[in-house]
Amino acid sequence: MMSEKNTVVFALSSNIELADEICGHLNINRGKIDVRHFADGEILIEPLESVRGKHVYIIQSTCAPVSETYMEVLIAIDACHRASADEITIVMPYYGYARQDRKARARQPISSKLMANLLTTAGADRVVTIDLHAPQIQGFFDIPTDDLTAVAMIGQYYRAKDFADEIVVVSPDHGGATRARKLSDTIPNSTIAIIDKRRTKPNVAEAMNLIGDVNGKIAIVIDDMVDTAGSLMGGIDMLYEKGAKEVYAACTHGILSGPAVERIANSQIKELLITNTIPLREEAKHVEKIKQISVGYMLAKAIEAIQDHTPVSTLFDLFND
Repeated sequence: MMSEKNTVVFALSSNIELADEICGHLNINRGKIDVRHFADGEILIEPLESVRGKHVYIIQSTCAPVSETYMEVLIAIDACHRASADEITIVMPYYGYARQDRKARARQPISSKLMANLLTTAGADRVVTIDLHAPQIQGFFDIPTDDLTAVAMIGQYYRAKDFADEIVVVSPDHGGATRARKLSDTIPNSTIAIIDKRRTKPNVAEAMNLIGDVNGKIAIVIDDMVDTAGSLMGGIDMLYEKGAKEVYAACTHGILSGPAVERIANSQIKELLITNTIPLREEAKHVEKIKQISVGYMLAKAIEAIQDHTPVSTLFDLFND
C-alpha cells in the first residue's frame, strides 16, 4: 500500500483525468498543485503541499500545445527540486518531439535528445513513458527510463473480440515490424504483413506495396501514433484493395491533428482503437469508430513497482488473460 507520507502524485494540465484514475488505483489523493499561465505566456507552477523528502510523481503527456506542456514539466521539476523533494519521477505517457530522433537530412536538429537533456538538467530522476516512437530514445537519457508498451493491452482487447476469420497484423511501415510481431504473438494463429511506404515530407506518406497476404482475412494495423491519419487512410484503402475482409487499426497515441477525426469517420475502417495517453479531442468522442482503452491501471502498477523497488517488467503479465 502506498503512503501519502512519502509519496505525492501531481497532475499538470494535460492528463488530469488519467492522473485521477491512477490515484484511484493507488488509493491516494492527487496532490494539489497550482498551474498558472500569465497573459504573456509565462508559466508559474507552485505545489500547494509539502514535498520535502517525498518521492514526487509528475504526470503529464507533452501533447498539443507541445512546447507549453514541456515547459510546465520543466518548471514543475524545478519547483519540486527547490522544495527539497527526495526524488522526482516524470510519468510522461506521450513523449513529445519523439519523431525528431535522428538527422534525416543535413542541418536537422535531434529535438528528442534535446528534450531528454532538458528533463535531466531540470532535475528529473526517472522518466516513465509508453511506446516511444523509437526504443533507442531511451539511450538519450542519462537517468533511468521505463518505456512501457500498450501492445499487450491492445492484444487483450482483440482476443476478447474472438474473431471467426483469420487475422493478419499489419505494420504501416518497416520500422514498425517489431511492434506488429509483438502484437501478433499475443493473438493466436495470426500472421503479419508490412506496408512498404515512402514518406515524402512530415505528415505526408504514400503507400507503395504490401509485403504479405491479407486476402480474405481481418487486418489489424498497429502503430505507435496516429497524427493526421493521412498515411493510415492510404494504408487501409490498399488493404481493402488487396482483399482484406475487414480492417481495424490500433495505436497507443491518438494525436488526431487537423482533419484526422473527419478522415476516420468517413473512411472504410471498421474501428480505430487508441489509449488515453493523450486526452481525446471533443469531436472524436462522438465518432463511433474511435474506441478508447485506459493505461491508468498499467501506470499505477508501474508507480507501485518503482516505489516498492520491484521489477516493472512483471506488470505486462497483467494482460495475458
